[in-house]
Amino acid sequence: MSKANPIDLQMVGIFFFFSFSALDPEKWLEFKLQETARVSHNTQLFRFSFDPAAKLGLDIASCILTRRPIAEESEGRRKYVIRPYTPISDPDSKGYFDLLIKVYSEWEDEPASASLKPGDVVEVKGPIEKLRYSPNMKKKIGMIAGGTGITPMLQVIKAILKNPDDNTQVSLLYANISPDDILLKRELDRLSVSYPNFKVFYTVDKPSSNWIGGAGYISKDMIAKGLPGPAEDSLILVCGPPGMMKHISGDKAKDRSQGELTGLLKEVGYTEQMVYKF
Repeated sequence: MSKANPIDLQMVGIFFFFSFSALDPEKWLEFKLQETARVSHNTQLFRFSFDPAAKLGLDIASCILTRRPIAEESEGRRKYVIRPYTPISDPDSKGYFDLLIKVYSEWEDEPASASLKPGDVVEVKGPIEKLRYSPNMKKKIGMIAGGTGITPMLQVIKAILKNPDDNTQVSLLYANISPDDILLKRELDRLSVSYPNFKVFYTVDKPSSNWIGGAGYISKDMIAKGLPGPAEDSLILVCGPPGMMKHISGDKAKDRSQGELTGLLKEVGYTEQMVYKF
């Protein structure tokens, strides 16, 4: 048998590297639920598995679409509920990805997140690009998140902190109902202790007797003290429930474009170019 041309082998390797992604932006692909873990009283982590030699193929920052059948229509076609989610696992991880999901009202017409069990299959399409992040694109990035709105923030935070050549300063204001509702607090605290370019501030609507963070809705004062001020080299990211979005920045437009900037961020002096709404 003749020896293979080394250049041919190199080209095969390059092709294999670029093509071996578990996601397809045009097709719904099946992913099996491997295991679940409780994160808070109403939130669970869901780990889905795929080929252990493949990467998910997720860009920073982007999300995926998931769908599950919930009924069969009279014409015999399936009716699906479709939801966008931002994986919180490292995009470079092989063979699995993690979603953080509330255990109620996420899948329509059923308590369904609770009904998902290891071995069940969910269809996934993506990635769906959101913010196109690149290292050092801004000197400072401020983040305002509420509840599960922490997921795209964590994706960006981890991408910045694991890159030694990315010098971006990151600050996060994270709002929740109570201290027990703060998701991934141990991980966020670990990152803030380990990396000097990341700081986090928490505020809750219903503080406990021993709570030492902020209390109440995010305010102008919290924004002024905790986030970079309005400037061309700063960017503010916002993600949370509709009420919080209206209070902070205004929601996206009906066509899902960024829409008009309103709320506290406009009052403080930020422009639409300085804010990105997930």
